[in-house]
Amino acid sequence: MRPCNLPLRNACSGTASQKIAKGHMPRGVGGLSTTNIKAAYDVELMSSSTSRIQHELWPLEEINPKAARFPCCLVWTPLPVVSWLAPFMGHVGICREDGIILDFSGSNFVNADDFAFGAVARYLQLDRNQCCFPPNLAAHTCNHGYQHTEFGTAITWDDALQSSVRQFEHKTYNLFTCNCHSFVANCLNRLCYGGSMGWNMINVAALILFKGQWVNSMSIIRSFLPFVVVLCIGVLMVGWPFLIGLFSFSFLLLGWFVFGTYCVTGLIEC
Repeated sequence: MRPCNLPLRNACSGTASQKIAKGHMPRGVGGLSTTNIKAAYDVELMSSSTSRIQHELWPLEEINPKAARFPCCLVWTPLPVVSWLAPFMGHVGICREDGIILDFSGSNFVNADDFAFGAVARYLQLDRNQCCFPPNLAAHTCNHGYQHTEFGTAITWDDALQSSVRQFEHKTYNLFTCNCHSFVANCLNRLCYGGSMGWNMINVAALILFKGQWVNSMSIIRSFLPFVVVLCIGVLMVGWPFLIGLFSFSFLLLGWFVFGTYCVTGLIEC
């Protein structure tokens, strides 16, 4: 038998290595071709890259009230007349990552960088790490994977806000059933902020009311001075019945939103 030529064998091995390097591999186990294996690897690599980019949140700019820039914040300002009678009532908005304010202020209209009813009086910056940005159904970080997907997910903060903007550009504004709080709640549900899909008018208002901070001392005066003036004039002219009537108005207003939100499903729902 003729012995094997060593240089020839090395050359053969080198040719095979070159083929493998160029992707010309033989069929693997189960009839899988190299192309299929490479495609699966590419999908896995892309998914891994998306997930990695997903959690690399770039730093935000500083909050700048003078320029009306509040990155990833909830913002609040008093409403004319309504806040004079019930100072806990106001107009709210939510801000993009660049600080631009978005607020639902009329039927089929969402303001951008033009906060309705005046300058921001209170704000609360939210933590993007408490949001769920799933690139696919299996990548949810919240406990509401199916519900979140059905409602509508996003891969970034701004993406979630833009989706809500598109939805509310076809909504009819109503102070009692579909207002600015509804828009903010929709954004927070789309973000699944804090791992919750239960954001509504009441807990959005409570969040900014109890955790928000004032922009400056003038904001406090602007928010409460009209209420104090109305209260004093009413008591001087009408007496204690005015005070009772004012508190009754506030109680009925708050009671409507609580009743419509928690007691009758769908009554207050955009």
